[in-house]
Amino acid sequence: MAKHPTNTPAPETGADDEASDATPKAGKGAPTPSRAQQEAARKRPLVPDDRKLAAKQARAKQAEARERARVGMAVGDERYLPARDRGPQKKFVRDYVDARFSIGEVLIPVMFAVILLTLVPSPEVQTIGILALWAFFLVAVLDVVILGIILTRKIREKFGADKAERVRWYAAMRALQLRPLRLPKPQVKRGRYPS
Repeated sequence: MAKHPTNTPAPETGADDEASDATPKAGKGAPTPSRAQQEAARKRPLVPDDRKLAAKQARAKQAEARERARVGMAVGDERYLPARDRGPQKKFVRDYVDARFSIGEVLIPVMFAVILLTLVPSPEVQTIGILALWAFFLVAVLDVVILGIILTRKIREKFGADKAERVRWYAAMRALQLRPLRLPKPQVKRGRYPS
């Protein structure tokens, strides 16, 4: 094992110091810190001195991360989307559904109107309201089935039969939601179908 020399020559002082300050030094300019120094610099206490402040900072950091994820999901950023919404096929489905008007979009307002009609004391009005709701529901289901068939065909044409995922249920659930309540938010205007 080689031993390090203990007597190293002392650096010369004098006029050369001023000249060496003007010229840049080769290397880092500082000795490499020892492992103990590096570990001491990285150490943080497990329990902070001020727990309330640390908890407040942690809550603020989590709130900021949640807000960033919420905004990212609303605009359709792939990093923040859940697994069920990721991928080019799902984006195509979202854009196609958002570009068309679906009967199911107004299903919730129609149901609310039927609830109001059931408050009318006349049995004829209540019966008409319930029958109209069932008829509307059947039309919405038919619309969603047709949408699923069209989308499956278009996805096979665009992405190939081997890349075509089962997207009928995804398209149906999006088509039955009110447009302002959809997440990710609609990225296309009505009538602008994806190519």
